[in-house]
Amino acid sequence: MLKFAYIESTFSGIGWIAMVNIHEKTLQDLEFSTVLEQVSEFCITALGNEKTLQIAPFKKREETSLNLILTNEYLSSFYNENRIPNHGFEPIANELKLLGIENTFLETHAFKKIASISLTVNTILLFLKKFKEYYPNLQEHTSNIEITKSIIEEIDRIIDRFGDIKDNASPLFTELRQQINKLKGKINQSFATALNTYHNLEYLDDIRETVVDNKRVLAVKAMYRRKVKGAIMGGSKTGSIVYIEPETTLQQTRELNNLEYEENEEVIRILKELTDFIRPYKPLLSGYQAFLTELDVISAKAKYAKSINAILPDISNDRHLHLREAYHPLLYTSNKKKKEKTFPQTIELDQNNRIIVISGPNAGGKSITLKTVGLLQIMLQSGLLIPVHERSKVFLFDRVISDIGDNQSIENHLSTYSYRLKQMNYFLKKCNKNTLFLIDEFGTGSDPELGGALAETFLEEFYHREAFGIITTHYSNLKILANELPHMQNANMMFDEKTLEPVFKLALGQAGSSFTFEVAQKNGIPYSLINRAKKKIERGKVRFDRTIAKLQKERSKLEKTEQSLKLNERKKQNEAEKLEETNNRIQKKLESYQELYDSNQRLIYLGQKVNDLAENYFNNKQKRELMHELFKLVQIENAKRKKVSVKQQKAIKAKEQQVKKEAEKKVAVIRKKKQAAKKKEALKPPTPKPVLKIGDRVRLEDGRAVGSIDKIEKNKAVVNYGLFTTNVSIDQLELVESKK
Repeated sequence: MLKFAYIESTFSGIGWIAMVNIHEKTLQDLEFSTVLEQVSEFCITALGNEKTLQIAPFKKREETSLNLILTNEYLSSFYNENRIPNHGFEPIANELKLLGIENTFLETHAFKKIASISLTVNTILLFLKKFKEYYPNLQEHTSNIEITKSIIEEIDRIIDRFGDIKDNASPLFTELRQQINKLKGKINQSFATALNTYHNLEYLDDIRETVVDNKRVLAVKAMYRRKVKGAIMGGSKTGSIVYIEPETTLQQTRELNNLEYEENEEVIRILKELTDFIRPYKPLLSGYQAFLTELDVISAKAKYAKSINAILPDISNDRHLHLREAYHPLLYTSNKKKKEKTFPQTIELDQNNRIIVISGPNAGGKSITLKTVGLLQIMLQSGLLIPVHERSKVFLFDRVISDIGDNQSIENHLSTYSYRLKQMNYFLKKCNKNTLFLIDEFGTGSDPELGGALAETFLEEFYHREAFGIITTHYSNLKILANELPHMQNANMMFDEKTLEPVFKLALGQAGSSFTFEVAQKNGIPYSLINRAKKKIERGKVRFDRTIAKLQKERSKLEKTEQSLKLNERKKQNEAEKLEETNNRIQKKLESYQELYDSNQRLIYLGQKVNDLAENYFNNKQKRELMHELFKLVQIENAKRKKVSVKQQKAIKAKEQQVKKEAEKKVAVIRKKKQAAKKKEALKPPTPKPVLKIGDRVRLEDGRAVGSIDKIEKNKAVVNYGLFTTNVSIDQLELVESKK
């Protein structure tokens, strides 16, 4: 058994004995294969893609836990600077088969693939070893894989980066390559001589030469073919040109063929020798391919988790399932492409609340909620991370069973109800305290009363076996049963009470109305027909459904009120925090300004003292007295000072400078405003003075006494103040009241 530090903390208390068994039917019901198809799209190798599509829930919980933690560690690599190296590779399945057969040898391209896969594995293993603190479980999981350089070194010694055998692969091969190169040089030289000779004799066509059977030949005019010595290699379609290999190169070409044959034999010998060297490493190479395939699957899981914001929730053994803000992954990805919102659900199952009965109208999200819980559980038990809130808590079940959708079986001639009864029989055989069952539209397919009674009996049996489960239903008797049993709970999908549109939110603790008649009325069914339908059923049932509908509407109102109150509370909290922050800033500025004011007052005081001393010295010319008083003043000031370091002095000065700058900035702003106001006032056109007439009541511009004008001569006016009169310039008078 492998031990991992992180696993011990995250998966505390998990038992490893029970075997997990999840039926294929459940995987089909929950569309698990579609999830795997989406995950496989993130694979970068064909083998990884193939293996991803074969993912299934693990039989042992230990395997589940290990795969979850490995995926989670790989996911963490996307969010730090130490990214795991690339793991891409070309499959070597055919090469491994050939290595298993004696006296076979691999081609050069096959060795390049082997060297590449070995280098990739070595790089990843060394990386994980170096960054063990970041990826402890990935490193531990791969610690038994051998790192070897001998494969890479031997292949690099024989084959170059272009996939050709190196000249120094063996002494004989080196010698053969040298002889071949020399001979090719001689052949080219001989051919060039013949070409020039016959060209000068004008025996050659305009193209002069060509290549036939990988040999250079002369393009001789047909009329001169007998004059050119050599072997005829063919001719043109028109017959006007004959292709001749010159006699001077024939012998050398035969020698070249012999050398190339020997070279090919040496290549085969070298490849056989290299294959024999690699053959003992076949199990290791097979392990390398399996490791990189597994890493590709883990990488794809991590990339898929990132795309749907999935995490690894807390997993324990206390039979507690709490999914907070859980998203259906298929619905989430579909809506994401359409740029539509996906509504998360929160649901909880524990010892005191083992079964939830979800009711409410169709198209409200009951089945999606049920499928979300089931699919996330299947994904988790298959080593996939799930899109939930980080404070979610999950439990690994031994068995997950489901009955979802219309299951008519044409092959077995079974109706929907017959098939469902067969499923219930299977449930009764397999259901225990470590089982999660999921049933959609429980009890449908038969007479409502009889089918409902049988469904109620089944539900009671599952309850007594302490199984965990979620069902959706429209049956009132099941809602009542959920309300009566202590460890069972009703829930409903909430609807807008005005528009009867779903809000896709699960409300626990209360059954939901089917809104049968309300939805019918909304869809245009005549009211008279709805009334006739109401009369055909029991009054008590209508009242029960009406009461549930009313309660559901009230709950919806309360939900909205609660949300509004929370929003207001958050706004007030934010405002209070902003006010507190502003108050703190103002307080700090006041303190800084007070310090600046005190400093300036001290400087003014010192200036006054120095001014007094200067005035005394000016009058009495007593230097000694002046020096004595100055020294005394300095001593008094120094006595007030505290000893501080140079660093502290710099800090104090810097602070004072900062405060001064701030004050100066504000003063500058105020000055600018005043100057602008003055300019604006100056630009205003002067107010025209009123024309004064005899009898107007006036006063001097800088006076308070009011008099009346008795007489106006030229620019002078005689103003009567009652006790006396005076002559005043009209420009100095202000109008108080015009004569009526």
